[in-house]
Amino acid sequence: QVQLLESGGGLVQAGGSLRLSCSASGSIFSISTMGWYRQAPGKQRELVAVITRGSNRNYADSVKGRFTISRDNAKNTVYLQMNSLKPEDTGVYYCNLQYLSRDYWGQGTQVTVSS
Repeated sequence: QVQLLESGGGLVQAGGSLRLSCSASGSIFSISTMGWYRQAPGKQRELVAVITRGSNRNYADSVKGRFTISRDNAKNTVYLQMNSLKPEDTGVYYCNLQYLSRDYWGQGTQVTVSS
């Protein structure tokens, strides 16, 4: 069974930076697609960034040029570096692991950007 644990969220002023981390248990991390999603109050969960097992990356248009997703297979960890944060980046950020047809989710970490 896979367990995902996010960390690194917090309160930051607009224009600031945060780095989220997500550690995964189990042995399938290196062969899985990893992603970060977020959910703002009253809104649906949305994709922020994804990185494949081959380190191909895709980003939501709203974060391109500001966020960077990366992975360290030796540590079973995926990161999300968030720069130039905006108030609209506020939400709960969830780590996701996709392997074959299965999805696994972390509990989420709160990111709040003040104006």
